[in-house]
Amino acid sequence: MNITRRAAVAIMGAGLMAAAASLPAVAQTVESIKSAGTVKIGMLVDFPPFGIMNENNQPDGYDADVAKLLAKEWGVEAQIVPVTGPNRIPYLQSNQVDLLVASLGITEERAKSVDFSEPYAGISIGVFGAADAEVTKAEDLSGKTIGVARASTQDTAVTKIAPQDATIQRFDDDASAVQALLSGQVELIGVSNVVAAQIEQAAPGRFNQKLELSQQVQGIAVRKGSSELLEAVNAFLEKVKADGQLSAIHEKWLGTPLPNFVAEGK
Repeated sequence: MNITRRAAVAIMGAGLMAAAASLPAVAQTVESIKSAGTVKIGMLVDFPPFGIMNENNQPDGYDADVAKLLAKEWGVEAQIVPVTGPNRIPYLQSNQVDLLVASLGITEERAKSVDFSEPYAGISIGVFGAADAEVTKAEDLSGKTIGVARASTQDTAVTKIAPQDATIQRFDDDASAVQALLSGQVELIGVSNVVAAQIEQAAPGRFNQKLELSQQVQGIAVRKGSSELLEAVNAFLEKVKADGQLSAIHEKWLGTPLPNFVAEGK
């Protein structure tokens, strides 16, 4: 019987969820991690620039740098465990990792299964255009042509605020919208800050963000009930936000300073 890769991942994820449900989730503490000398951190490795495999076939990216910094703060070794989107939470619930630094968006539904830290990263959706374009509010989009990926979050966000005389040009994907901006086919585009960083690499200094439309914030996840561990994680994040270390990581991988992410419902 043939089976697609997507179906196989779904089946594997369902199996892990069932297995996780049958195992008691053990509340974790910093002291137990320090006693072990290692913190096991689940991380995506296929979500650039947050998670990648580098030329040495080692986990790298924004999340890897945060994970290593956290381990350094606690004086332990970081053991990064590659996870996938479907099995991230089951890995945590089944005690295979101590916590997740895995680009996990903070949502009410996920908060039923894990406890989230304050935001350490996120994806913002904004309108980008030529550096000299005078666009500072939604009304300034009047008469402008704005490119977006069809049926995307940015499509919805731009459509919601655009004046009636603005032209929204929809493309099959972000790459096509970016190419339209670079070639002058559209004056502005709606994209995430991740794509914006790629634009800056391709055309340094030519474009910048004009409007921020929405945010999806990401938190470090711990097992339910691990209140002491969660406090330690939040203390770590507060420190590295205050001393600029987290912003430096953001600059390294995303090309911009760390935004002031605010978690929904907090």
